Amino acid sequence: MTSSNETPARTFALEDGLPRVPVPTLDHTCERFIEWCSPLLTDEQLAETKSAVEEFLRPGGAGRRLHAALEEYDAQEGVHSWLDLFWPSRYLGRRDRIALNANFFFLFEESPLGQVDRAAQLVAAAVDYKLRLDDERVPPVLRRGQALSMEQNKFLFAATRIPGAEQDTVRAPYSAAEPGPSKSRHILVFHRGNMFRMEVLDAEGRPHSRADLVAGVQAVLKAGEVRAERDTSVGHLTTMARAAWAQTRDTLLALDPANPAALEEVESALFCLCLEDFAPSTTLEACDHLLHGDSGNRWFDKAVSFIVFEDGQAGINVEHCGLDGTTILSFVEDVLAAEAETPSLGVPPVRPVEFVLDGALRATVREAADSFAQYAADTATTTLSFPDFGTSRAKQLKISPDAFVQMAYQLAHKRSKGITGATYESIATRHFNRGRTEAMRVVTPEILRFVAVMDDPSADEAARREAFRAAADKHVERAKQCQAGDAPEQHLWELQWIQRRRGEELGVTEHLPLYDTPGWTVTRDDYLSTSSAPSVNIQYFGFGSTSDKCIGIAYVLLPDRFNLYLSTPQPVAAAMFDFAGHLKTAVRELEALLSGE
Repeated sequence: MTSSNETPARTFALEDGLPRVPVPTLDHTCERFIEWCSPLLTDEQLAETKSAVEEFLRPGGAGRRLHAALEEYDAQEGVHSWLDLFWPSRYLGRRDRIALNANFFFLFEESPLGQVDRAAQLVAAAVDYKLRLDDERVPPVLRRGQALSMEQNKFLFAATRIPGAEQDTVRAPYSAAEPGPSKSRHILVFHRGNMFRMEVLDAEGRPHSRADLVAGVQAVLKAGEVRAERDTSVGHLTTMARAAWAQTRDTLLALDPANPAALEEVESALFCLCLEDFAPSTTLEACDHLLHGDSGNRWFDKAVSFIVFEDGQAGINVEHCGLDGTTILSFVEDVLAAEAETPSLGVPPVRPVEFVLDGALRATVREAADSFAQYAADTATTTLSFPDFGTSRAKQLKISPDAFVQMAYQLAHKRSKGITGATYESIATRHFNRGRTEAMRVVTPEILRFVAVMDDPSADEAARREAFRAAADKHVERAKQCQAGDAPEQHLWELQWIQRRRGEELGVTEHLPLYDTPGWTVTRDDYLSTSSAPSVNIQYFGFGSTSDKCIGIAYVLLPDRFNLYLSTPQPVAAAMFDFAGHLKTAVRELEALLSGE
C-alpha cells in the first residue's frame, strides 16, 4: 500500500499481491447449501434435497470427482482464481438477449451543460481516462485501505461482446489476440439510427480537446439529421437472442466485402456515444431509455455506451460480461469529475459507418427492432425515492443500512404477494485476485420470523424490534460470509459447468439429481433480484428482472437519500406496484420502530 506521501501504485501493480478466492471444501459448501435453501422449502422438499446432496457427496461419486478437478484447475500455473472459467460460462453462455436482460445502466446527476457540451465533456474525460489507464496512471481503488482488483478496467475500452452459436466471446485489448492497451483511436457515435466513426485521438495518440469534440458532435448531429430507415439501423441486431444474432452476423459478413470493414470499425471502437433527439419528461422515462431506448441508436454488445439526451441529461449503458457495477462507478466518478483540457487539434474527422443490406437482412433488422420494442413495452418499471432517508439515518438507528433496506424489501414483498420468496443480492468481492461478485441468498429463518412478527397483532413493539434486529444481524453475518468467498451457490454452479465442459473426460456423464432438487431450483428462482450502487454522482441504477415473476431492484443508497428503480414483466406489473406501495410504508414503519428504542 502507499502512504499519502508516496507515488500512487500503478494501476495493475498490486494485482498479483491480492489474495486468491479460497476454494471451499465440498462438504462445507453442501452443508451451507442446505442451510441457505431450508427456509424456502417444505419438509418434503428439504428431504428430497438432502438425499440428493448425500448422493453428490458420496466417496468416489460425481461431486467428489468434479471438485477434485476444480482443485486441480485452481492449482495450475496461470490460473488466478477457481472462478476464471466460471465467469465466461455464466455471462457469455447465456443464450437469450442481453439487451434489457443483462446490460445495466446508471443515470448521472444533472448537469447545467446542454447536449453537445455534455457529450464532449464525457468523451474528453473518458479518453483522458483511457490514456491514463494505458500508462497505468489510474491508481488502484482502495476500500478501507484494502486494494481492489483492477482487472476489469481492461474491459472498459475497445471491448465488444461477439455473439456465438453456443457461447459468446469477447474481443478486447490486453488479450493474446490484442496484447496491451487498445490502439484504436475512434469512437462510435449514433444519432437517429445513423452510425458514425469519430476520431478522438490523432495519429500520434494525442487527444482532441473538448472544443474539438464539440465541433465533432455538432458534425454528427448535422450529418445524422435525417432519421435512418428503421430496417437499416444494424444496431437493432444486437437485441436478438445470441445464437440468432451469431447466425445473422455471419450472413452480414458474407453478404458484401464492405461489411467486414464496417463491423471492424464498430467492434474496435473505444466506446459508443448515443445522442438522443428528445428530452425525457420524467426521471423514469430517462431511466427506461438508458436501459433499452431506441435499439437502432445502440450497439448493446459494446462494453460502454454513453447516452446523452437532447437537454443534456446523460447516463451509461454497460455490457455486463467483463464489467461489474463497482468498476463502472469508479470510472464514472473519475469521468464526471474530470476537468483536464488539452490543446486543439482541429475538428475530429467524422464519417458514416454503413452496411450493405439485402432485402432479407433488412427484414431481419426490422423484425429485431419490432421484437425488442415489444419486449421493452412488455416490461413494467417504476422509480421510488426516499429523499430524507439514507445511510446516515440507518446508522443513527444503529443498524446496517443495507440490512435495513433488505428487511424492508422482505416485509413489503410478504405484504404484497403473501409469501417470502427467493431473493438474490450481489456482494462485491473485488478484494480478491480477479474477484467479481458473490451470490448471496437473503432469506433466512430470522427473516421468516421477522416478517411474521411484524404482522402479528399479538406482538408488541419490543418483540418486533428484537425480531428485526436478529434478522438484520443474520443478514450482516451472511454478507460477510459472501465477502470472504464462503458461499455455496457459485461453487456448486461451477461444478455443474465443469461437468458440461469436461464430463466425458472426467468420467462424470451421469445425471446429477442435485441440480433438479427444490433446494437448487426454488432458491435460484428469484422473486427479488437486488443490487446496489452507492455513488453521489448517480441518481438511479437499473437492470431488467431475471424471471417472469421477479422484481429487479436496483438501488442507490447514500447518506442523505435512497433511490430505487424497479422492473418486472408487464403481466405481473400490479404486484410490483403493490410492492412499491408497501415498501414506502415499510421503510417508515421500520424507521419508527427503531426510533422508539
